[in-house]
Amino acid sequence: MVRSSRGEVSPGMWRREAGTVVRRVPPPAEQMTAPFAIIAGLQIPRVPTEWAPHSHALHELVWVRGGTLTSRVEDRIFTVSEGYGLWMPAGVVHGGRATAGACFHEAFFAPDRAPFAFEEPRAIAMTPLLESLLTYLSRTDLDAAARARAESVVFDVVEPSEHRFALQLPGDSRIDAIAEALLDDPADGRSLEEWAQWLGISDRTVTRAFRHATGLSFAQWRQVLRVHRALALLADGLDVTAVSETLGYAQPSTFIASFRRVMGTTPGAFFDAGGSGGGVRNPVSPVQDS
Repeated sequence: MVRSSRGEVSPGMWRREAGTVVRRVPPPAEQMTAPFAIIAGLQIPRVPTEWAPHSHALHELVWVRGGTLTSRVEDRIFTVSEGYGLWMPAGVVHGGRATAGACFHEAFFAPDRAPFAFEEPRAIAMTPLLESLLTYLSRTDLDAAARARAESVVFDVVEPSEHRFALQLPGDSRIDAIAEALLDDPADGRSLEEWAQWLGISDRTVTRAFRHATGLSFAQWRQVLRVHRALALLADGLDVTAVSETLGYAQPSTFIASFRRVMGTTPGAFFDAGGSGGGVRNPVSPVQDS
């Protein structure tokens, strides 16, 4: 089933881009009886594409070049850009979204043949070596010995990222409306007191609910949300000043400081490194700090 979106809000996710195509994912037959330890492939969505919630019989590693990938897993939103991948354990229900024109890569790992197991979705550092090996494994002309050698090296170099790419949604009916409103418009600058008044509850209730549900204060949570949204905007080619304005910051320096607090580095340094620390320049997003 495929249907188009006109930019409406998708509950628990960022606002869809106009023209987004939503696809349902049937379980491919090869995922059920994988002949190899790793199956890799590539697709390039010509329009913004969203995959309806689904799961796989195999572990999945997805990453993009020239765009961003967003995935929803229960009450968490993962946003990964170039230089990072997302590991999705077998059986975990998830939905996903990729920007138009992004090179969307995926690799499936047979659970009974992988020497490691991440039990939760994890951001993975997509180093040049790892990407090259998985691209190599997407070939259909490899003999069994060559494939086995490449697979063994992949198992050696898969490493979780030190960066946090998960935005924890509250999952609390008292404050979910705030989360939905800010996902729709991250620049909404209403104060804690104004949000509480809007919901008809006390600001203390809002404060406690956010802390209990996410481990963060409301202000910290909104900061993380804006930085996650910034990853997609920067990868789409917006400069720091435009992103700062779009997300409601008074000036670019404030946005840069916020980004550094969440990601541990500035937007320019993050994208200069291709996100992986491997010296891979993001070819579509020349981000410079103001």
